[in-house]
Amino acid sequence: MAETLKVTLVKSGIGRNKKIRETLIGLGLTKLHKTVILKNTPAIRGMIDKVAFMVKVEA
Repeated sequence: MAETLKVTLVKSGIGRNKKIRETLIGLGLTKLHKTVILKNTPAIRGMIDKVAFMVKVEA
């Protein structure tokens, strides 16, 4: 497993419920097509799983 993950927001958080929007902010994804590098931890993986339909993940 990779130590880091490259996560890109590909769908807008506009109109989503509050928990989804807060999860995106927690991941550092504030704008469409923004990419962040995150550590591969269980907490981060759980957050990514919650918004998996909105993001693209690369190892």
